[in-house]
Amino acid sequence: MEAKTLRRLAALTAALLGIGGCGGPQQAEQPAEPKTETRKGRITVCLLPKQKGIPYFTSCAEGAQEAAKELDVELIYDGPTDGSPEKAAAMVEKWALQGVDAICVSPNDPNVLAPAMKAARAKGVRVITWDADAPKDSREVFVNQATAQQIGSALVDTLAKDLGGAGAKGHVAIITATATAANQNEWIVHIKERLKAYPGLKLTAVVPSNEDQKLAFQAAQDLIKADPELKGILAISSTAFPGAAEGIRQAGKAGVVQVTGLSTPNDMRALVKNGTVKSVILWNTRDLGYLTVQVAAQLARGEFKGTDATIKAGRLGEKRVEGDSVLLGGILVFDKANIDRYRF
Repeated sequence: MEAKTLRRLAALTAALLGIGGCGGPQQAEQPAEPKTETRKGRITVCLLPKQKGIPYFTSCAEGAQEAAKELDVELIYDGPTDGSPEKAAAMVEKWALQGVDAICVSPNDPNVLAPAMKAARAKGVRVITWDADAPKDSREVFVNQATAQQIGSALVDTLAKDLGGAGAKGHVAIITATATAANQNEWIVHIKERLKAYPGLKLTAVVPSNEDQKLAFQAAQDLIKADPELKGILAISSTAFPGAAEGIRQAGKAGVVQVTGLSTPNDMRALVKNGTVKSVILWNTRDLGYLTVQVAAQLARGEFKGTDATIKAGRLGEKRVEGDSVLLGGILVFDKANIDRYRF
């Protein structure tokens, strides 16, 4: 019988014993000792997005599949289409029972996902985060697109540039995804800090849109109606940005209220070309998915110990390791001059 089959049977048996056991409360599961031997052969890696079906994560999955083909990895890409963290946690539990080799999680609500991630680690599954982080004891490595400080500063600096530069004045609002999105909450901390460099800009509102483009559209229009001094909106999720920009356009405020944020060039191309949006900020999402599978596969095979200063990542070359994070790096700004060069 294959080693993977034996691992899956063992994991399922352990789970059934835990469910059927009687008596007092069971001890909390602790992470199993990571396997240190180098493994060869085909492995199974699961890639869990915050929300399946949106262009940002679809493009990440394309890069992940590219890496999977290179590395002899069976890639399972799945996630809740409504962004439900409870459904995501159930998927982690299912994959752990199946005895997969690695699970890569982009948590919509880290506190909801963390128990399932810890339980998976206790069964010997390698668990990492990507795109957004979770409590450190629930994962081994975070594959980070850029530091929170870099992202927060890039958002503010780009909006200020679009508003005229260092002397820009007016009220600014943020439209985020959800109130529980840990990565976006951390970006907001750095947005607030970076705004201190622009004393003429005042942050007046932070509004969630629940990963819903229609809600972001309405949020932008409500902000415009409520605040005549509003000059800029930072829409910091890939669904919030196109929704907010369309809300500004339909309110007749294109060029009056500037909006910038994070989204794919494909989603923002028309809004850039019609002048509603001057600048779009992101990273190469395909590269993020590609790097995530590279890290997961190397962890599962015992090739990446997490103690080196860099990791070799296929076509991406060497990527920096900072503590327990692997950094993709390379924030991109798309505008009318360059957006047609990018197709994702």
